[in-house]
Amino acid sequence: MTDETTGALPGDPGPRGWRAAGGAALYGPGGFYRRPEGPAGHFRTSVHASPLFARAVARLLCRVDAALGRPAVLDFVDMGAGRGELAGGVLAALPAEVAARTRVYAVEIAGRPAGLDERIVWHDEIPEEVTGLLFANEWLDNVPVDVVEVDAAGVPRLVLVARDGSERLGEPVTGAAADWLARWWPLPAEEGLRAEIGLPRDEAWASAVARLARGLAVAVDYAHTVDARPPFGTLTGFREGRETAPVPDGSCDITAHVALDACAAAPGVSFPADTPYPPSAPARASSEAAHGTPGTARALSRPRLLTQRAALRALGITGARPPLTLASTDPAGYVRALASAGEAAELTAAGGLGDFGWLLQPAGIPDPLEADA
Repeated sequence: MTDETTGALPGDPGPRGWRAAGGAALYGPGGFYRRPEGPAGHFRTSVHASPLFARAVARLLCRVDAALGRPAVLDFVDMGAGRGELAGGVLAALPAEVAARTRVYAVEIAGRPAGLDERIVWHDEIPEEVTGLLFANEWLDNVPVDVVEVDAAGVPRLVLVARDGSERLGEPVTGAAADWLARWWPLPAEEGLRAEIGLPRDEAWASAVARLARGLAVAVDYAHTVDARPPFGTLTGFREGRETAPVPDGSCDITAHVALDACAAAPGVSFPADTPYPPSAPARASSEAAHGTPGTARALSRPRLLTQRAALRALGITGARPPLTLASTDPAGYVRALASAGEAAELTAAGGLGDFGWLLQPAGIPDPLEADA
């Protein structure tokens, strides 16, 4: 029996914004990210594409370690850890002396997988204070966001979605969401144009950076910037390795590309006058706790955006083929080097994983990639 007003089944909340619907579908009871097969059962990230990715992140952690003066305890935090693939790969790739000092945290809402290295701490929240590297690989794209669409009168309205994926337009966008849209994704008054309100991602990133006492925070994701936003948005679904229509019923991943330029501005120390978001309250509180001086700004350097291709090349992942002479002197070594070059090429490919955005936010150290990338 359905509700005559909304058409919803008993227990079904009916049409609501994509942020609420997606949050329940991904993270609620029985949600997609609580399923036993994990994300790797449905899509492939850089972590799954090649162990070279974890080795590159391990090299980055070593650079952070050196910039910190090789502290007695070095933190590595893997945000949205899936089943711990990146955390385990980084730990295995570290030099023994660095690994002995490293605390590895895998942050994920799903339960700890069987067989995970016992040295990895499994958490459902970020540690209170991090000194080291906080790495968020394809985390922000799964922070749910609301979708808006321009109506026939040229007004952006909230898109409401039912559990079966059917949509209708709701109320006009107002308040902080409207301010974010005007600043970061201005929409012409053309019917049918769509955008995703990235404010929850800005807040999530600022909250994560607020836990970084010293070191580097990195977000890696499908991304776009204000000068090239997609006119109809990017919301989509993934199921069993295939892209599919996004349906908020828990059966598929629901994702959208990230406005990394907006995220970059969220936790900054100083902002241009026209930037609508000052440093977050958690960031200010962390500053006072870390430095002991009420009201002083955290030691955050200017954030930087670059492509995965540039970042990985700076970390030694180039995709260059081995010399043919190696085939005659060491045939097995040549085959291994050729396979590695193919994996590196996939990680850095134009039009593919190489186009991912990397957002780097140093805190109290120089940018470890600035001289190379």
